[in-house]
Amino acid sequence: MKFTWVIIFLAVFIWSAISPKDYFTWVLEVAPAAIGFIILAATYQSFRLTTLLYILILVHCIILMVGGHYTYAEVPLFEYFKTAFGFERNNYDKVGHFAQGFVPAMIAREILIRKGVVASAAWRNFFIISICLAFSAFYELIEWIAALVSGEAAEAFLGTQGYVWDTQTDMALALLGAILALMILGRLHDSQMQKYI
Repeated sequence: MKFTWVIIFLAVFIWSAISPKDYFTWVLEVAPAAIGFIILAATYQSFRLTTLLYILILVHCIILMVGGHYTYAEVPLFEYFKTAFGFERNNYDKVGHFAQGFVPAMIAREILIRKGVVASAAWRNFFIISICLAFSAFYELIEWIAALVSGEAAEAFLGTQGYVWDTQTDMALALLGAILALMILGRLHDSQMQKYI
């Protein structure tokens, strides 16, 4: 599993880095995946995660690297969806923001359970959703700062495509992702964590 995970990650990372649409955008979009890779490598022996979580993290990293390569506003498959379904914008960024809630919810869940931080399941779910919303809001602040610092160069990173409610829908999708992750994957996650707790 470990070897396959690393090979897939590196293959997509290298593909993503070859002639991306814009290198500045690529760095901004792919940096979280690269940081995640380093953290996972550094903690692999001391705090090994469940297989489910490693798979979810890899999928999230691939979403980031694809978005970095094309920019979120120009991912070809979602350009097709835009034409086929009459959408006004390329909605690939919405997939990314949904994952920004879905995957971190499971990361937070695993850490909180395995470290015994919160005993009550109801309170734990409340804190997980709050963490995901905080993370989503923080990312929107990063986008805002990047836009202020780099001016027009940040347009591809922001990916608003003229949509006035982009920030709000990004955070709403992260919230939805977090809630669905907890509802759909809770039991499977619990079964995989048995060997760690």
